[in-house]
Amino acid sequence: MLNQNATWFDVCDLTDIPDGGMLQVKHDEKNIVMYHVDEGIFATDNICSHAFALLSEGWLQDGLIECPLHGALFDIKTGEVKRGPAECGIKSYLVKEENGRVFCALPLPAEA
Repeated sequence: MLNQNATWFDVCDLTDIPDGGMLQVKHDEKNIVMYHVDEGIFATDNICSHAFALLSEGWLQDGLIECPLHGALFDIKTGEVKRGPAECGIKSYLVKEENGRVFCALPLPAEA
């Protein structure tokens, strides 16, 4: 169930995310990365939780993304750390595909 403090946004065409690849997407102030693997489409934060590095510049294999800076490894479905030096995971987001378009659910900005 979608958190009421989140909203779906239209990310891209499904064909914009290469099979077995990634696509960096920015929405408002969020920097996320979309993954297209055999199991489907997934999305996580694009910034490593260990040090500032873009995961979209890392290596995607077997449902895991490796940070290009220090080699931390994260599960693209859950954001869970699978190998350090990162000690905390990254956020993962709900994704859906409708009529060839990919949508992602992101938290709404905090109200002032």
